[in-house]
Amino acid sequence: MSRRRAGSNGLDAWPGYVDALSTLLMVTIFVLLVFVLAEAFLSSALNGSDNTINVLRNQIAQLTQSLSMQTTKNATLAQELSALNSQLASAQSANAGLTQQLGADSGTITGLQSQAQGLQSQLSDAQAQAAAASGRIAALQGQMAAQAQADENAGPGLAAQLSDTQGKLTAQTRISQAAEAQVALLNQQIAALRVQLAVLAQALDAAKTADAKDHVQITDLGAQLNEALARKVEQLQQYQSTFFKAMRQALAGEPNLRIVGDRFVFESDVLFPVDQATLTQAGQAEIAQVASAVKKIAGKIPPKVNWILSVDGYADAQPITGGPYHSNFDLSAARALTVLHLLVRDGVPKDRISVSAMGSNNPLAPGNTPADYAQNRRIEFRLTTP
Repeated sequence: MSRRRAGSNGLDAWPGYVDALSTLLMVTIFVLLVFVLAEAFLSSALNGSDNTINVLRNQIAQLTQSLSMQTTKNATLAQELSALNSQLASAQSANAGLTQQLGADSGTITGLQSQAQGLQSQLSDAQAQAAAASGRIAALQGQMAAQAQADENAGPGLAAQLSDTQGKLTAQTRISQAAEAQVALLNQQIAALRVQLAVLAQALDAAKTADAKDHVQITDLGAQLNEALARKVEQLQQYQSTFFKAMRQALAGEPNLRIVGDRFVFESDVLFPVDQATLTQAGQAEIAQVASAVKKIAGKIPPKVNWILSVDGYADAQPITGGPYHSNFDLSAARALTVLHLLVRDGVPKDRISVSAMGSNNPLAPGNTPADYAQNRRIEFRLTTP
């Protein structure tokens, strides 16, 4: 009996251990389930954050592109504004010259008026002298008549007095004729002065009219030039947009092309071997696509719109230690010129292309990793004004 009890008690203890293990297993499974659910929620949240970051990156890229285009527009407007200011300064200088000439003409007219007044005074004096001479001549003629009558009555003794009186009369007649000649001359001078005064008055009126027109033109010049500038910038912006669209269509799907603002950027490693300026076969194909897009848009731009395709060569900041190029400027210049020659060979007008060597300036990536260096070795294309 005692053995049976002992054996029975040992068998009854086993199910308790089983229950404990089952409970522990269920708790473990529950904790694992909680961890799995938490991981799923975290993954969903991280995916949402990645999408948000991608959207923000796209927005930043668009804003960067808009800012670059606006910077280019501002530079163009500044150049046009400088030219318009020069034209305005020229117009103001011309207006100052007209004003000075107007002042000189006014002084001349004042002097002629003073001279005319002096001649008028001389004319009055001459007329008074002529009137006095005429009175004296009449008196002498009366005296002669009286003397002749007296001579007839008095006899030959008065002949000498008569001769003397006739001499006086002749001299007074000459004086009267000289006064009349002087009066005629003064009248001619006054008539000439009046003609000059009339001509100067017309010139003065014309100068005043021209001055008024110049003031009006100067007042309206700023608005007119601003309108012309706005039309020109708007027209160029239209063809810049068309060029941008044509280039994007021609180079769609190109993995080695990036768009930075209003520029199309090719990494140099795609176009050139390392530290060389000879285009690879793939690089020649890429440049041929660019030339095709440029020729397509060039045929649509009117001749009066002054445009140019800027080709800018860039290098990384690593110093050049050997080879035919002494510096990064030399390498970037050689690569830009190689691209220019190929564009001209493919039909792009050579008077519509400009190149510049930028060396390691204006890097796209500020770091010093191989990936950063690869981004900074590049060729950029941009449609702009000279």
